[in-house]
Amino acid sequence: MIPIGDNNPTRRYPIINHLLIAINILAFIYELSLGQRGLNEFIATWGVRSVDVIALIGGEFSLLIPVLQQSLVSMFLHGGWLHIGSNLLFLWIFGDNVEDNFGSFSYLIFYLLCGFGAVLAQAFLTPNSPVPSIGASGAISGVMGAYLLMYPTASIRALLPIFFFIPVLVPAWAMIIFWFVSQLLNGYASLTEAAQMMGGIAYGAHIGGFVVGFILTFFFRTPERRPRYRYQPYTRR
Repeated sequence: MIPIGDNNPTRRYPIINHLLIAINILAFIYELSLGQRGLNEFIATWGVRSVDVIALIGGEFSLLIPVLQQSLVSMFLHGGWLHIGSNLLFLWIFGDNVEDNFGSFSYLIFYLLCGFGAVLAQAFLTPNSPVPSIGASGAISGVMGAYLLMYPTASIRALLPIFFFIPVLVPAWAMIIFWFVSQLLNGYASLTEAAQMMGGIAYGAHIGGFVVGFILTFFFRTPERRPRYRYQPYTRR
């Protein structure tokens, strides 16, 4: 299923969510300006590597500043049009409601913590990988975890690809759990040594970011703000 929107309007303008989207777009435009060789060097410099994270945890504290810098910068880098397009689509749909509940500053802190948590999770899942990892997926997965906890019955508009795209309306819990299970299955398949050496999609970051976001929501959410729109099934004619 491909989400295209939700029926869960916010009470205020999601300034931080839109700012995060804008920063990701500007960073991607900069990447496009580098050319292939320059882009490869840029990602090699600013992508975060699991082996470095594990070495830092193991006591090589000289890596602390480089790993923190790479972890932060890599949250705003993407490897292609599909990568950034899918990430920002999910952030656009789910992030505004989470910011509406948390408040703008708290939402920014939450987003960054989910991104750092995703880096740690990917490192533990692929500890021997020297491949630089980039993308906002881990932080955005944390946003989805928060949305699941706070708005499980909100209506999500989605496209179901069966020969052609069929528009459907599903509850948020079904959409997000379907996505999370797919990440678990793909994450398990990426545990081989060859997969760690070749790179690909950082499923560990998706899973870790989601779990971190779900847990952090208990500390960040504002209980008095309740979901206002619930899932309502409908028939197409």
